[in-house]
Amino acid sequence: MRILVAMSGGVDSSVAAVLLKQAGHEVIGLTMKTWSYERAEMSQRKNTGCCNLDDINDARSVGVGFGFPHYVLDLRGEFGEAVIEHFVNEYLAGRTPNPCILCNTHIKWEALLRRASALRCDGIATGHYARIGYENGRYFIRRARDLTKDQSYVLWGLSQTVLAQTHFPLGERYKSEVRHLAAQWGLSRVAYKKDSYEICFIPEGDYRQFLSQRRPERMEALRGGVIRHVEGYIVGTHDGYPFYTIGQRRGLPPLGTPHYVVEIQPDTNTIVIGPEEYLYRRELYIRDPVWHKYPSLPAEGYPVIVKIRHMDPGHEGWLYSASGGQLRVVFQVGVKAITPGQAAVAYEGDDVVVGGWIA
Repeated sequence: MRILVAMSGGVDSSVAAVLLKQAGHEVIGLTMKTWSYERAEMSQRKNTGCCNLDDINDARSVGVGFGFPHYVLDLRGEFGEAVIEHFVNEYLAGRTPNPCILCNTHIKWEALLRRASALRCDGIATGHYARIGYENGRYFIRRARDLTKDQSYVLWGLSQTVLAQTHFPLGERYKSEVRHLAAQWGLSRVAYKKDSYEICFIPEGDYRQFLSQRRPERMEALRGGVIRHVEGYIVGTHDGYPFYTIGQRRGLPPLGTPHYVVEIQPDTNTIVIGPEEYLYRRELYIRDPVWHKYPSLPAEGYPVIVKIRHMDPGHEGWLYSASGGQLRVVFQVGVKAITPGQAAVAYEGDDVVVGGWIA
């Protein structure tokens, strides 16, 4: 097949491309430029993001070394409108966004498919650690073999049409094996390159500074809002509720015992804090669900394991339908720091049943 491979310049996508090349496929590499790093105001640039100029050159070197073409696709316009504006608006709405999931769903895969069609490719591939299953006429994301690197949580937004054309060459491999292969093949530029953890458009990880630069007047107007204790009394003021997230402890007034952010009230510019026991909830609601293994809810009270963040081990619960096309999750026991704006992904064993945004 002719396969278009998304290459970030890291070890995973590089090895994925070479594996497909060695398997006899015609490979075309593509690196997506999503952010103008040369204009970013950074006091000390860190290589923890992805797809900067060095990464583009690293991806191109792999293509040159293994004899397949490599292109760069400029997506800064679409990325800024869909991802960055959503990121800022979610914080201003009192939620904590996950831009990587939004980017995967609405930017990277759509861009890959458009370019793959133009190049008459038979499919697309990435270096994600995940697998794709197929049962009863439906495609679905499955956990990777290497559970320590599993990325199924960030891929729930992919549609059936997309999954039918997608390949994950690393789904059955372990990270240590991937690095060993890169070193064995002489990919010295990427073999031991650090993984990307930071949000790509915030390379230094300071989202508060980013928000202040993007919405200076709005953020200044939010300064001095009230910090209220769960029991009702005021304990201090804050610098703006978008600077806080559920479960946060740092930056709160000293009250003698540990207290955490338990609620954000954007309408009144209020942060509510309380002891740790107030962080636990038995329910959450999922909006904009995307079904994977099944076309809809198999039954009310369907048993699943639900992850509420990427590194979350998962929690036993049951799925119910709710008004407005939402889903309701009832957990067996209280779950700590459920955060609106993040994703909830329900699993049946290794298989993704459904994913969506925590409402």
